[in-house]
Amino acid sequence: MNISIILAAGEGTRMKSRTPKVLHKICGRPILEYVIDASRNANVEKNYVIVGHGGDEVREEFKNKDVVFETQPIGEEYPYGTGYAVMQAIDHIKDEENVLILYGDAPLISSKTIEDFLAYHVENNYMGTVLTAYVEDPTGYGRIIRDSNGEILKIVEQKDANEEELNINEINSGIYCFNGRELKEALGKIDNNNAQNEYYITDVITILKDKNQNVGAFLIDNPDEIYGINSKVQLAFCEKIMRQRINEKYMEEGITIINPENTYIEKGVKIGQDSIIYPGSILIGDTIIGEDCIIGENVRIENSKIGNKVHIYSSTIEDSTVDDKCNIGPYAHLRPNSHLGKNIKIGNFVEVKNSKIGNNSKAGHLAYVGDADVGENVNIGCGVVFVNYNGKEKFRTIVEDNAFVGSNSNLVAPVLVKEWGYVAAGSTITDQVGEGDLSIARARQINIQGWVDKKGYRTDK
Repeated sequence: MNISIILAAGEGTRMKSRTPKVLHKICGRPILEYVIDASRNANVEKNYVIVGHGGDEVREEFKNKDVVFETQPIGEEYPYGTGYAVMQAIDHIKDEENVLILYGDAPLISSKTIEDFLAYHVENNYMGTVLTAYVEDPTGYGRIIRDSNGEILKIVEQKDANEEELNINEINSGIYCFNGRELKEALGKIDNNNAQNEYYITDVITILKDKNQNVGAFLIDNPDEIYGINSKVQLAFCEKIMRQRINEKYMEEGITIINPENTYIEKGVKIGQDSIIYPGSILIGDTIIGEDCIIGENVRIENSKIGNKVHIYSSTIEDSTVDDKCNIGPYAHLRPNSHLGKNIKIGNFVEVKNSKIGNNSKAGHLAYVGDADVGENVNIGCGVVFVNYNGKEKFRTIVEDNAFVGSNSNLVAPVLVKEWGYVAAGSTITDQVGEGDLSIARARQINIQGWVDKKGYRTDK
């Protein structure tokens, strides 16, 4: 059986934030979530998370995740170090288990790498295995010390390394796999006799070597996977890499992304085959995009469901549903709890809020549809306002099938426009419009002849 112990107790002082480090987000998801998911997807049966600073917040964020939390005591009276953090989960470790040590602030580790790492450990019958990488600048990392045969001798932390060891470019990722029995025994032997006065998990490797146990090192090709986050700059670096991974995954699945470097798609967004995403688009939250859609430039879609063959241009959609073959934008705004039926046109500067609009209806430009139930085949003219708020309460407007609302009209809720009802342009409707009726609610035009001359406003005489 494989288990993981994920170290997530660090304060993250360099983040300069009140938010616990592992709860900072990359592509819409907490850093720690990526590590948990990578572990779980690598067939690790149990995941134990060690929390410390901000532990209550971390527990709350992941209360629905299938993980077990253990708390690392923090304070001047308690020791520090990775070894001490792992000790907090010692009661969960069984002799026959493979114990994977991961870091909650290293979100780029992939499930494939973890899977290969575990297989390497098992196939070679190692009691301890460390994940390593070659980097151009090893500053800050522990160095891997090998003998003349290439076998690992020990791991030296940077602050304890001599000049020769500091020139080594093979670094310790901090990711390990141990035999459960050997790990428990070694944890009882490590001490804090080092420059940091901390209990290092790296010392377990030395203890195993002193016992003549088989110890291995698994070298990965891509050092980005072990990149840990300790600052907002490093957070942005990981964000860039993760965004690239996500976009490449979509493109491999048949999605066209015109400019991946200028397209932001969060983890968890679903996009159907043959859809096209143009630059500047932001797709976030629990968003689903159907097949054969065009998501044009500078579109923001959040927590919304978009049907098939929908075209959206330079618009914002929040917490809404759009059915098939709709055309939206440019500069439209669907606010929360809006539902567009099929084949609907929502044009320039149209805002829809908490409303349902039936199939084949249209609002071409400069309209506000708020708190309304609009039927099928309805035309909403330019400048129409659904007046839904009286200063204290909001009311709904109902416009039934095949109705026509002329330009620059106000529908003052609560009000009903029945089927085939027509509202003349420039009207303010406060009463029901009957089926098939034309409603005109505006003052009669009066022309006063010679008024301009009488007032002396003309300048051409």
